[in-house]
Amino acid sequence: MVRRVRAVIGSSHPGPTVAVTVITVLLAVANGLEPWRVVLLGCAMLADQLSVGLSNDAIDAERDRASGRTDKPVARGDVTPRTVRALALMSLSLALVLTAPLGWPALGLHALLLAAAWTYNLGLKSTVLSALPYLVFFGLLPALVTVSARMPSWPPLPLLAAAALLGFAAHLANVLPDLEADRATGVRGLGHRIGATATAVTACLALGTAGVPLAIVLGGGALAWVGATAGALIAAAGILLALRGRPSRALFRLVIAGALLDVVLLLWAAAG
Repeated sequence: MVRRVRAVIGSSHPGPTVAVTVITVLLAVANGLEPWRVVLLGCAMLADQLSVGLSNDAIDAERDRASGRTDKPVARGDVTPRTVRALALMSLSLALVLTAPLGWPALGLHALLLAAAWTYNLGLKSTVLSALPYLVFFGLLPALVTVSARMPSWPPLPLLAAAALLGFAAHLANVLPDLEADRATGVRGLGHRIGATATAVTACLALGTAGVPLAIVLGGGALAWVGATAGALIAAAGILLALRGRPSRALFRLVIAGALLDVVLLLWAAAG
């Protein structure tokens, strides 16, 4: 029983699940949502991300087995695809149920975000439009928070643009380690088509660019532009590493550092 629970948790992609949930909660706090709305939205996003992670492993079970993904509990046989699929559908339903008390605008927008994420898992990941679900999901995530408030509103467009760029970079960084294994099983997303170096360079460019609209939202103050410049320098260092050859562990750390800096600026802009 304990082994099965661990397998289910491992199949949920716990790292990204926790990260997106925490960012959502922090955005809700930064926007001044009432405590009960913060908790409800956080729980809804946790269920959302559990559904996305679990559905990913359920759908990719055969492909993961074929590519020898021993890091995947479903591929190892620790839990069946049927079980993971059922839990994914339960989590999907729970995410919408938890969002409903936040109002129809929040429910409708959250349904769109879930549809984008599931569309990626169901096949869009293998097309040239593989980045589109990430652009939609992350680009509209700040809007999900603001429409969940007692008085729904729409965030500034530059804030949404910055969030979309972060999502684009997240997609490229996510596929980078598995490009060769994915190609062997027929996955041909954007990153697979442009190659490892171009994928790494594009991810860094997206991260470096995201700081500009964030600085604009922050009113163009000196500290905001310092943050944006720091992000650009991190991105430039990442691009140099990528152009020197195969993307390295140091490059991955730079991408994470750039993403964290942009997330801090995003939260700062949301609070403003």
